Amino acid sequence: MQQRLPSRLDPPIGFAHRGARAHAPENTLEAFLLAQRLGATGLETDAWITADGVVVLDHDGVVGGRLRRRPISELSRRQLPDHLPSVAELIDACDRRLHLSIDVKDPTALSALVAQCREVDIDVESRLWLCHHDWNIVASWRRLTEARLVDSCRFSKMSEGPERRALALREAGVDAINMHHSDWSGGLVTLFHRFDLYALGWDMQQEHVLRECLRMGLDGVYSDWTDRMMEAIGLEAG
Repeated sequence: MQQRLPSRLDPPIGFAHRGARAHAPENTLEAFLLAQRLGATGLETDAWITADGVVVLDHDGVVGGRLRRRPISELSRRQLPDHLPSVAELIDACDRRLHLSIDVKDPTALSALVAQCREVDIDVESRLWLCHHDWNIVASWRRLTEARLVDSCRFSKMSEGPERRALALREAGVDAINMHHSDWSGGLVTLFHRFDLYALGWDMQQEHVLRECLRMGLDGVYSDWTDRMMEAIGLEAG
């Protein structure tokens, strides 16, 4: 097993993907609270905005049965299923020390998202990681928030190459890059660290994948299996 490379965060953040998704219904308060009990140091979720301006947490952004599915953006908060929490309810229910990685699926939700987080906890921005797959959109958020901004991408889409992307992100005020675990290598992590960027990796479901990527020096990992993830972080920290 390779020697563990240094990370910028020690220990790295363990983000529970959509809450403890392997153990409870995803993106519900039940799943988020269970992830907290299992030791997660971060929670991951997806944000959408309703027709009446409430930011809610759901992966696909549509609700309803097979024959009648409607976008969340067309519905008011009271028209949504009860199991969908708002971002304010998530922050209010969970430990205020947890990091929150939020994939802002609808970029028009950004201003309301930041405002509604602040209403619950004025210090929340120091723990927010706001993600989107278009880094230019992410960069435009810099003037709106002090949260950490994250470029969510795949290496194959990085046509300009990793070094130019890293330079562009740093100059734009973006704080981190998040790629699938299979895209990362120790050399790539070191490169992005050289530009003062945090390196995050997602879709780590097996212990050997988690441990291998943690040894690359990643600063945060995402998994459906909160228990496996936190055990791997503990083993590598030891």
